[in-house]
Amino acid sequence: MNKVATVSRRESLPGLLFVSPALLWLLAFFAAPLLAMIAVSLHDSATGQYGIGNFVQVFTEKAYTDALFNSLTLTAVVTLASLVLAYPLAYSIASLRSARIQRLALTFAVLPFWTSYVVRSYAWLLVLAPTGPLNAALMALGLIHTPLRLAYSTTATEIGFVHFFIMLDTLTIYASLVQINPRLALAARDLGASALRTFLSITLPLSVPGIAVGAFLTIVLCIGDYVTPQILGGMRAIVLPQTVMMQIQKHLDLPMASAMSLVLTVIMAVAYLALYRFLRPEEPGR
Repeated sequence: MNKVATVSRRESLPGLLFVSPALLWLLAFFAAPLLAMIAVSLHDSATGQYGIGNFVQVFTEKAYTDALFNSLTLTAVVTLASLVLAYPLAYSIASLRSARIQRLALTFAVLPFWTSYVVRSYAWLLVLAPTGPLNAALMALGLIHTPLRLAYSTTATEIGFVHFFIMLDTLTIYASLVQINPRLALAARDLGASALRTFLSITLPLSVPGIAVGAFLTIVLCIGDYVTPQILGGMRAIVLPQTVMMQIQKHLDLPMASAMSLVLTVIMAVAYLALYRFLRPEEPGR
């Protein structure tokens, strides 16, 4: 038994050496900062004591609960709208018969990725301004008589986010759609299923992994974003990342900022656990 154990340890040693750089990287740049942030979040700046007072404040003070509610609401609206708008686009691209045309369509779909994130946000600010092209077009058509107040609002933030995440969700959904064996849909039609029934029974369920990946990426990137709400939303409906920045820049309260950041981290972890079963799907039959 001792010889077997010795041989087993020797055989596992090369594997440990191969993974050790990755483990060290995770420890240095993920585990250590996370533990440091947890330690800082438990420190009370006012009393100098350690406890969960900062977390209690996050969930009891109105300013913080409003920011958390705004973040959750914004993320939910953006995720749902992005997926609803991205699915038809991804489906239409995946339905193209020519692979060359599919690649061309995908290139046009991701063109906005080639511009700066900040530049894109400021471009939407100009479009949604009272004197911007959107209000000008609506007034020229006689649909409105006074400019809509879209800039520096939650609506502007949602529009900016949805514009970005439609592209991202289109890619993830498209990746799932092109893996579906087209013979499955043909078999369903041969058995008398309508086009709608075929879509609901075969195409949609098999594309759920792409939807789940897009939803998870949207949630993670949206709920932790500071730039877009700051540029397009201003200070009318503050979200939690903006509150974190205020704690650091104005109040120099690192413990409270750490506590809020950990709350965001827990929300992302909950989103991952909720979507985990869809993020590790079985490969559809070919």
